[in-house]
Amino acid sequence: MDWQVLGNALLIFALRVTDVSIATVRTILIIRGKRGASAALGFVQATIFVLAVGRAVQDIGNLWNVLGYAGGFAVGTLVGMWIEEKLALGYVHVRVFARKRGRELASLLRDAGYGVTETLSEGLEGYVDTIDILVQRKVLPQLLAQIREHNPAAMVTVEETRSVYRGYMPRLGRNGG
Repeated sequence: MDWQVLGNALLIFALRVTDVSIATVRTILIIRGKRGASAALGFVQATIFVLAVGRAVQDIGNLWNVLGYAGGFAVGTLVGMWIEEKLALGYVHVRVFARKRGRELASLLRDAGYGVTETLSEGLEGYVDTIDILVQRKVLPQLLAQIREHNPAAMVTVEETRSVYRGYMPRLGRNGG
């Protein structure tokens, strides 16, 4: 095999990994309403995409170019998801349903600095405490660990939150806004 052929396939692979990774992060930014950053990343992504496609179609009959292109797409998807997970952009709404010790858990979470809203709800087997918490995604692992530690039987749901406008959120480093 010619080193130039392999080098070209690896370049196509690297360009696709980069452009698809950027596309994945850009899509998340679009969903979160970050227009400026999305547009800037879109420009960079499109430029890299054109370079990758151009290289791949120069010798479309070369299996290595096709494999580099397709492999770069697959790996770029995984890398983009990993990057987005590490950035942990945005907010999540965490809802906890506790049949026992719900008020105690809410109090512990407040003492830990979380903004907590609690309500009494009725489930299939009687009353449960429902605890609502809004946090930045990067804080989620610590919050879930505290919930698990203090009330391992509690049911927990996590939902993406697009925007936050006001409220008491001391774990976010500010009040409302």
